[in-house]
Amino acid sequence: MKVDPSSVRTKIAREAASLLYTGIEKEFKQAKLKAARTFNVKFLPTNLEVALELDRIAEEQEGIARKERLVRMRTEALKLMQMLKALKPILTGSVWRGTIHRGSDIDIAVYHDEPEDVLRVLKLNGIRITHSEWVRVTEKGKREGSFYIYVESSSKEKVEIRLSNPEDEGKREKCDIYGDIIKGLHTPELEKVLKENPTRQFLPS
Repeated sequence: MKVDPSSVRTKIAREAASLLYTGIEKEFKQAKLKAARTFNVKFLPTNLEVALELDRIAEEQEGIARKERLVRMRTEALKLMQMLKALKPILTGSVWRGTIHRGSDIDIAVYHDEPEDVLRVLKLNGIRITHSEWVRVTEKGKREGSFYIYVESSSKEKVEIRLSNPEDEGKREKCDIYGDIIKGLHTPELEKVLKENPTRQFLPS
């Protein structure tokens, strides 16, 4: 009997997504490799295929509560971004895309090289800062670093604020998962989304 590879591919993507959703695996690559071993095959689905299955699983498991939480998380993000408006913050990650699941947090990017400035604004506004740290990565032989501030929103959502080199502002960055350019939402854009279509998704067309 001939096996339909597209069907097996979908099953692998679904299994990998399930591993990510349940927290058994944290990284897409490891989830795909484990899922492929489960079906005893060599080929792997793309990150996009797994991400779309993960979105479906989250919708099936969380239903209307997921949409309500997305609106709440975007509203919380807007409050923080308004506090940091002088630094032109950008909402990124799953809250921007509208693909949150139960393990998601709020991701905000700012291009600023003085962490104390951001910490001061957050403290003045009574935001609970859980911790902060420098995270350094090596990419294509070049060592770079970003300062991360982790806070808790008024509705107890986890928030990750990433400070990057101001010189990198405006650079087009490709998403490793969806394969498109990471655009995110600036404050006026997020305000518009919340007013017109608060659960809108931003996925590759």
